[in-house]
Amino acid sequence: MFFGLAEGVSYPTIAATLLFAYILVVAIRRRYFSSISDIPGPFVASFSVLWEIWSIIGGHIEFKTIALHEKLGYFVRISHNEVSVSHPEGVRKILLNPIRKADWYKVMALLDHRFQTPMSEVDPKMRVERAKNVAAAYSLSHIIKFEPYVDGAISLLSKRLDELASVSKPVEFDKWFNYMAFDVIGEVTFSNAFGFLESGKDLGGSIANSRVLTLYVTLAGFFYSFHKYTLGNPIVNKLNLMPQQHIFDTTKRAIQMRQKNPDVRNDMLSLWLQQLKEYPDRFKENDMYGVVNATVGAGADTACLKETWRLHTPVALGLARVVPKEGLTIGGRFFEPGTKLSIHQWVIHRSKESFGEDANEFNPSRWLEPRGQAMEQYYIPFGAGYNSCPGRNLARLEVSKAASTLVRDFDIRQVDPKQSWTYECHFTAVPYGWPCYVTRRGAL
Repeated sequence: MFFGLAEGVSYPTIAATLLFAYILVVAIRRRYFSSISDIPGPFVASFSVLWEIWSIIGGHIEFKTIALHEKLGYFVRISHNEVSVSHPEGVRKILLNPIRKADWYKVMALLDHRFQTPMSEVDPKMRVERAKNVAAAYSLSHIIKFEPYVDGAISLLSKRLDELASVSKPVEFDKWFNYMAFDVIGEVTFSNAFGFLESGKDLGGSIANSRVLTLYVTLAGFFYSFHKYTLGNPIVNKLNLMPQQHIFDTTKRAIQMRQKNPDVRNDMLSLWLQQLKEYPDRFKENDMYGVVNATVGAGADTACLKETWRLHTPVALGLARVVPKEGLTIGGRFFEPGTKLSIHQWVIHRSKESFGEDANEFNPSRWLEPRGQAMEQYYIPFGAGYNSCPGRNLARLEVSKAASTLVRDFDIRQVDPKQSWTYECHFTAVPYGWPCYVTRRGAL
């Protein structure tokens, strides 16, 4: 008989002991014998991804990462194989270099792994190839043609605000801005608004689900194998069980209708259908579905708006890249191949070394001063390099026109002046619960 069992030691006990021993050995190896063991960071981060996971769930990984860099310096170990970098050379050497993205990005394939997009592609060369198929639709010359449709959405938003003002009902701006953003995306993508502004309500619970879905996607990126059996499973899509099903159903119907009747407005979808026709070898139908869903899911430069994007960058999670086989040196520190290096935009944008002693203050005039030009190299609200956000031109157009119209036409005050702006940061920042009263300027 196996030794020890005769004395009452059970198989489960042996299995548990071996499992514990294995976990202990892995933890010790990661903490003390890794090539980044000398880099400081939270204790639990030295042998696991638990610090990142817990910080993401807490909703403010951005401020925790900023605090670590202020305390520990340019390099902070935030997981057993990832280092957050705030060194001035970081943006140029990590984001502007065509090096592989971390596998986390694979979760950005929408609806599932069959629908790959430039965002979900981790190989730099393949990412560039995928981007070629959709780039024309995002170009500034094409986006500017959509200005009338942006104006139409803003006009409808203003009408809804007037209706709320007439009955002194608070405006939940986080909801209404989401309604407008989705409707604008629907118009410019496939000439069909989703109907949020028209109905004045959250259709299919799409907006309400967005906070939970954002948290899920952010965490699922760390456990991609698990994701393939949950929301990333094609069966979930076929059974219409996606959290934002109204959005995806509208998208699917619009594509199917357009394929039957292609002679309509020259929107993004028309350009992508043309790509599908001209380059069937490199642009498949699933690629088109993926890009349309990604465009919908994602959704100028005055000094005020620029400063707002600096202090409250849309993306809060680090943009992670994998050190190539030849290694990478930043600030005199060599990183071995396979190490993940991430650039946290919130950390970079609040660096006093890059933006001055007032880096944590809202100061739009910095962009109008001589120092503003030197700051441009560290200003990355839409990322940088080969993986920069393709929708930045549309975002600038939409935000600049909406903000200027609202400030021009309405007086806005908080329901509770003492309440701070509330938001959560997972992969992106999600504001919520900040009600305001609005009155049209000049109204009696």
